[in-house]
Amino acid sequence: MDVPFWAWAAVLAVIVAMLAIDLFAHRTAHVVGVKEAAAWSAAWVSLGIAFGGVIWWAYGAQAGGEYYAGYLIEKSLAVDNVFVFALIFTYFAVPREYQHRVLFYGVLGALVFRAIFIAGGAVLIENFAWILYLFGAFLVYTGWKMFTHRNDEMDLSSNPVLRWVKKRVPSTEECHGQKFWVRKAGKWVATPLFFVLVMVETTDIIFAVDSIPAIFAVTQDPFLVFTSNAFAILGLRAMYFLLADLIDRFIYLKAGLAAILVFVGIKMLLLDVYKMPIWLSLSVITACLTVAVVASLRATRDLVAPRPAESKEPSESSPLTSRRPAGLATGEGVDTSEGTTESDETKAAAR
Repeated sequence: MDVPFWAWAAVLAVIVAMLAIDLFAHRTAHVVGVKEAAAWSAAWVSLGIAFGGVIWWAYGAQAGGEYYAGYLIEKSLAVDNVFVFALIFTYFAVPREYQHRVLFYGVLGALVFRAIFIAGGAVLIENFAWILYLFGAFLVYTGWKMFTHRNDEMDLSSNPVLRWVKKRVPSTEECHGQKFWVRKAGKWVATPLFFVLVMVETTDIIFAVDSIPAIFAVTQDPFLVFTSNAFAILGLRAMYFLLADLIDRFIYLKAGLAAILVFVGIKMLLLDVYKMPIWLSLSVITACLTVAVVASLRATRDLVAPRPAESKEPSESSPLTSRRPAGLATGEGVDTSEGTTESDETKAAAR
């Protein structure tokens, strides 16, 4: 697919503009409620679908179908990120009003890393076509491993990346609002929120190892791979806040995602034997995801409890705040670079 430079520039401009709008809309720390998350999710999904329509109009049904297949794969696998993000936020006891900032920079980093991975993958495929079979075998293995370990829980306390960073980066035990770094005794030190960001970025890199080869299974065009990935990732923050309270109900989701990975892996392994039409790929991916979600919601419908009225402040009994250690959001005795304490910022926001 011959994509001119101005098209790449236009896509990047749209992405930067949307990120700027999102950052401006959430410039003040607050708890993102379900209604707000639903509105943003609708906006991001509409943007992704609309861009697919532009691809369909400009380059035809085949290219449009490949974009939508890649978008659906990435959107499906992104749901798995929600589970891990919830675990990370709970482990570090991150207050709900600060979670959006972490996810914003996490998504920003994800776009950069995925662009690098996609460029590298495209170069490898162009020069070593046989690597597609390696990708296919890897996806089948990953899918099987995801299915067999779908009930395992991640142990963040033994994470090697987290331990390595903590040993080498000076830090403070207290969390100081939305700051990742503060000055203490004349030196810059990392707050717990910085380590949360490290874990979010690391998690996304790990997930990219699965999702990017999966999209290469439906299209090898770098423009389609990047745009389908980018527009799916842009809505990850809103998806988290929309689904975070429901993650316990998606008990069969990992099985569905495992089936999708195995399917696209087999599709890649059979490239020289049978070239599957894009409509069939879309149908199978959609069916796997739909069956997993519907079966999960039906199996857990008895777990639904009346939802308490939404509050602008996180509840003390919230699972994302109940493990907060003393002084986590206080910042007593710390000289921040802005020259204000967290209580001053809170008072200013209230005024």
